[in-house]
Amino acid sequence: MSSHDEERQLLAEADRRALQYLDSIATRPVFPPLAAIAALRAFDEALPEHGSPSSQVLQRLDDIGSAATVASNGPRYFGFVIGATLPAAAAAERLVLAWDQCASSFDNSPVADTLERIAGRWIVELLGLPSSSAVGFGTSATASTLACLSAARRALLARRGWDFDGDGLAGAPEVRVVISASCHVTVQKALRILGFGIKRLIVAPTDAQGRIDPTQLPELDELSILCLQAGEVNTGEFDPFAELIPRAKAAGAWVHVDGAFGLWARASSSAALADGVELADSWTTDGHKWLNTPYDGAMAICRDADALASAMNCDAVYASASKDAQKNLTLEFSRRARGVPIWAALSSLGRAGLREMIDRHIRQASHLATQLRAAGYQVLNRVVLNQVLLRADSDRQTLAIRVAAQSSGQVWFGPTVWQGRPAFRLSVSSWRTSDADIETLIEVLRELKRTTPA
Repeated sequence: MSSHDEERQLLAEADRRALQYLDSIATRPVFPPLAAIAALRAFDEALPEHGSPSSQVLQRLDDIGSAATVASNGPRYFGFVIGATLPAAAAAERLVLAWDQCASSFDNSPVADTLERIAGRWIVELLGLPSSSAVGFGTSATASTLACLSAARRALLARRGWDFDGDGLAGAPEVRVVISASCHVTVQKALRILGFGIKRLIVAPTDAQGRIDPTQLPELDELSILCLQAGEVNTGEFDPFAELIPRAKAAGAWVHVDGAFGLWARASSSAALADGVELADSWTTDGHKWLNTPYDGAMAICRDADALASAMNCDAVYASASKDAQKNLTLEFSRRARGVPIWAALSSLGRAGLREMIDRHIRQASHLATQLRAAGYQVLNRVVLNQVLLRADSDRQTLAIRVAAQSSGQVWFGPTVWQGRPAFRLSVSSWRTSDADIETLIEVLRELKRTTPA
């Protein structure tokens, strides 16, 4: 058998096993059983002196590894605002892998460059953001936030005549950063990596739903970055953009919006929740959350395209490209075509399909809240989006119910802490989640509330 035939046979076997896994996704435990986790020890061996046949490697990966996966690609996973991968996006990912493109520029991959430009145009159109904005497809919301905040600091310093690229930060005017008291940890991580210093961040107080209180907004000036949120991680709430952003802009500040999942509300019938968000200077959002694309696909969006392109530029004498090539908009020089599955998802859904999916999830979350409140749970948020924040009668019961639900294998959701006490949150964001799956979750939680001591 030729090497080409062996490759084809191996990939065909991988496809067979992948399809077999997908066929089981609705019935497998949402979290793997202890025996499957224990079996992972079989992988813990010394690096072999001589390699194994590729078919054997694949077999071990499937036989041992598949049983120990979390069924986050299934219909009853309600943790971390993670959506299952849409079929068109999954199929595109497989084709992109076969293409094996270094998607840094048009010269390296005309098809990737073309599709990512189109996907970027579609995204700003769907989200109602300025059409001239630059869109960089980064590895994560963290990486995309890093890119946006780097562009923000560089632009603010340039307005003061400071050459950031040439002189760095030593002796530079200080750029102040104002964050929400409920700021997401990934934004804090990006700020820490950029050297802003966690202790030097200025924290804006929030209201009972985790939104910045406009009456307590700290003073801003032309050397300030204000970080806002579209979709608070626990409550799903939005900062009051229409009130906060004009005040920030009047002071000369840069406004960045962390919209990892909540920004997609702009493509739904609930778009008014984020009124005014289009006035900001930069935005980040994820694909793997509410757009239901594979991981490693997020977006850095910047109103001033030149600001992002200048901050992220990595042209070399042997590899120059247009200023809006993806290698000049993101942290990565060599990169995969991560925007292609995003293009595929949008192409398959269309504007109406995306709206329907997001509207359905918002409706399902509202139904969850109504039914679980009737079952005796405390619903701690207003449930304006796809997040339901819950607490039982006591901290002990709250913790016990969450552990029991996770252990049941029927559903999975994660823990959180809200206003100093344990809680848990249910995130509805998978295209696979039907109304019947929502009823299963309600029944599991209703029964656990009835049988778990307070």
